[in-house]
Amino acid sequence: MNYSGIIFDFNGTLLFDSEKHLQAWREFSKRLRPTAFTDEEMRDYMFGRTNEDIIAYAIGKKPSAELVEKLGQEKEALYRDMCRKDKENFKLAPHAEELLDFLCENNIPHTIATMSGIENVEFYIEEFNLKRWFDIDKIVYANGKIPGKPAPDIYQIAAKNLNLAPKDCIVVEDAVSGINAAESAGIGKIIAMASMEPVELYKNMFSVSEIITDFSQLDRSQFLIKTTV
Repeated sequence: MNYSGIIFDFNGTLLFDSEKHLQAWREFSKRLRPTAFTDEEMRDYMFGRTNEDIIAYAIGKKPSAELVEKLGQEKEALYRDMCRKDKENFKLAPHAEELLDFLCENNIPHTIATMSGIENVEFYIEEFNLKRWFDIDKIVYANGKIPGKPAPDIYQIAAKNLNLAPKDCIVVEDAVSGINAAESAGIGKIIAMASMEPVELYKNMFSVSEIITDFSQLDRSQFLIKTTV
């Protein structure tokens, strides 16, 4: 089957930065409760979630907007500082640029759907010159109104921004919550990016059609390319 467009998660997918988020949340979780998040909690309650969702899980109740803003900004500032200092590794995922060039050259609709907030999104746009490949206005991010993954909203909105039905789109995701969101959204094909988690994690997920570890493995023949006569 051919698909008309593709939607990328960003963190852990187009950017292999999951370890930096882990380090930052391990530190902040210790401020919110006696012990730091375990690896299992990170997988189940952090990746693909909003800062509000993560803080609510840590403290066991709905946090105030002021607490979310304060802790969220502190954590994200620490994360961005870690990225700036790690210049050698702070780059798009292997072969991502080649794939993005291919999508642009063939006019294949594509966008990003991320639970990062606007400060991080603007940071990525500047650092990676994302305007080279993406219509910035079509990027979907955590704006305080969209529920976090595994809710389907973010992928439904992203497909709509591409003027496509979800069933006509591919989604590339690394987070279990994001994969569940894409499935609930009715996405046509879900590709798991095993950037940090083992490939085995995704093998038993019925909704995952394909597992990759870098973008050179993504089959370009599955895209519907319109030819002109």
